[in-house]
Amino acid sequence: MLYSVPDAAANGLDGYCMEFCTNWLWNSPHAERYRKTVQGVDLVCYHEADFIAYLNQWVFPDEPSVLIKNLGPDIPEEYQNIPAFHF
Repeated sequence: MLYSVPDAAANGLDGYCMEFCTNWLWNSPHAERYRKTVQGVDLVCYHEADFIAYLNQWVFPDEPSVLIKNLGPDIPEEYQNIPAFHF
């Protein structure tokens, strides 16, 4: 998926993504719905749209991130050098 995000998010994408998936999802009371226990193992279930919702609600509420388009399984060459994170 290709999203338009605030410059600060694009420039620090790895940090924002890691904060989301290693801290916020596990510790925030607002992320409770993402937490599951399966066969005694605690885990979180999410995808990229959940990260975008997190950015929009909690990190950059005045600078919304929006979906531009689905790029499919193979990233076109024109998008190969933009910031990316694979959840």
